[in-house]
Amino acid sequence: MTQTLLHQILDYANRADPYPIYEELRKTPVHHEADGPYVISTYYEIRSLLHDPRISSDARNLASGNADPLAEPASEQSALPPGFLRLDPPEHDRMRRMTNRHFGPPHSPHRVDQMRPELHDIVAGLIDGIGDPNRIDLVEEFSYPFPVTVICRLLGVPREDEARFHTWADTLAASLDPDPDADAAERDKGAAEARMQLGMYLAGLIEERRKNPGDDMLSQLAATKSQDGQMTTMELLSTAALLLIAGHETTVNLITNGMLTLLRNPDVLQRLKTEPRLAVPIVEELLRFEPPVQLLPQRTTLADIEVRGVTIPKGSTLWLLLASGNRDPQRFENPDHFDPDRPDIQHLGLGSGIHSCFGAPLARLEAQLALSELARRLDNPRLLDDPPPYRQNAVLRGPRHLRIACDGIRP
Repeated sequence: MTQTLLHQILDYANRADPYPIYEELRKTPVHHEADGPYVISTYYEIRSLLHDPRISSDARNLASGNADPLAEPASEQSALPPGFLRLDPPEHDRMRRMTNRHFGPPHSPHRVDQMRPELHDIVAGLIDGIGDPNRIDLVEEFSYPFPVTVICRLLGVPREDEARFHTWADTLAASLDPDPDADAAERDKGAAEARMQLGMYLAGLIEERRKNPGDDMLSQLAATKSQDGQMTTMELLSTAALLLIAGHETTVNLITNGMLTLLRNPDVLQRLKTEPRLAVPIVEELLRFEPPVQLLPQRTTLADIEVRGVTIPKGSTLWLLLASGNRDPQRFENPDHFDPDRPDIQHLGLGSGIHSCFGAPLARLEAQLALSELARRLDNPRLLDDPPPYRQNAVLRGPRHLRIACDGIRP
């Protein structure tokens, strides 16, 4: 039986190269199958909808009888209130303003840049700790531990507790990318236990920071009162969990997709070795060419909306296919070519509108430092598997392992 385009998006077998499917979808910019979501695949339509106030991120607005195949299963839902990623204005705006007060402009304009020396030290330590240069799993040894360590430092998790944080992140990541051969009930039980332990740990850490505040972000979120009020403990827990999960998973994929793309484009990799500033446009082109977030599910129409002559009814589910829009030839010249010298890279890789990626400045800096140091220090790196094995997740796309070899590691 021929698979529908919707099932091809979800099929793990297509994870290594989903772009032919996206090309097919762009022939019908608003794609809809019976009882399925409306899939939007072209750049200008996606960008417009990301800025449209008639599009909701709150699943409570979904009309009864509609379903999203990528909605979070009830077994994986948390007792915490939804993070601001899944809220609409005005609740979204209030929570995002309070969180951003201690993360970026205008109140904390230097927070991310001030982390640069610490990020560099973490990167250097991970590269120093790589084992056999003839067989490196870049995911396990580098791109996975790096972002979770950064989140720990940002939130103010004590160094002696970072290993526990890594364990919880491992378990939660496994629940996002289920192994079809594993015991589903056991996996769900482990994920629920990890969420509970993480929540209890963060609750204790919040209480400690309220008594003895430091200069970390969690202390500041717990202590600050502003025109938006003060975060409750439950709001703090949901925000910290959002920063951990959303901030970690996307950056792992960005770094891994980035190194895979550079190894497939050795001329660009060679340039990066001698031109470290090239890391900035490389990361922007990566966010267009191989974005870590492929699509945004769980969007709902608050009114009937017409897109390219198709009326999408109120209460319908939308999938905004960011990765397809990023390769739309109506927007980008020669879109299937990786070109860091591209003069115009206004990609959708970090979203747009009110839900644009909150952690974008940090994710960009992490990827820039990671890729430039890997290019500088790995001597003659090369792929051992191409394509590598990919993760199960259709939303967060990246290799589960990236096995490479090199002739040595430079100091």
